[in-house]
Amino acid sequence: MKILVLADVESKYYWDFFTLDKIKDIDLILSAGDLKAEFLSFLATYAKVPILYIHGNHDAEYESKPPEGCICIEDKIYKYNGIRILGLGGSIRYKDGPHQYTQFEMKSRVMKLKPKIFFNGGFDILLTHAPAYHIYDGDDKVHEGFEAFASLMDKYSPKFFVHGHIHMNYGMNNKRERSYKDTRIINAYDHYIIEYEN
Repeated sequence: MKILVLADVESKYYWDFFTLDKIKDIDLILSAGDLKAEFLSFLATYAKVPILYIHGNHDAEYESKPPEGCICIEDKIYKYNGIRILGLGGSIRYKDGPHQYTQFEMKSRVMKLKPKIFFNGGFDILLTHAPAYHIYDGDDKVHEGFEAFASLMDKYSPKFFVHGHIHMNYGMNNKRERSYKDTRIINAYDHYIIEYEN
């Protein structure tokens, strides 16, 4: 299964220079946040697959104008072709505004999800905006990751952890893919395609 992941900047490849053949082999699209609703709605017009999204810290506009034809999976487990995808958007709180959380607030969100995770027998993909704490996150407060995400990987060993927020051009020795124990960590900045094998 080919999964297109997106985050942080509207990919010119899939918007300015879009052609149908670029998505013909894509089986699922995941947005890791901080993308214009119009961009996701545009893709939904042509894609014949679900587009799942969570919120980034700059997605306040989604409250009044959410992406059309897309599915918000905040605090949910969404199943698609046998793949269980857990969505937890937002970043660390660094100023006033929506979709920002303290470490404690994110831990509380995860705790509330424990019954769903148990009922579903875990999850296969963790989709977030922020990275995990001290696992390839930033050195500054704005790009600090969440401890709760590291705990989720430790306990459930999902195949993939897909996040945004850490732009590849920030110069923080960023890599597209990394590993953490049994989980492949994917930075979804701009766009990337991952191969998911059942």
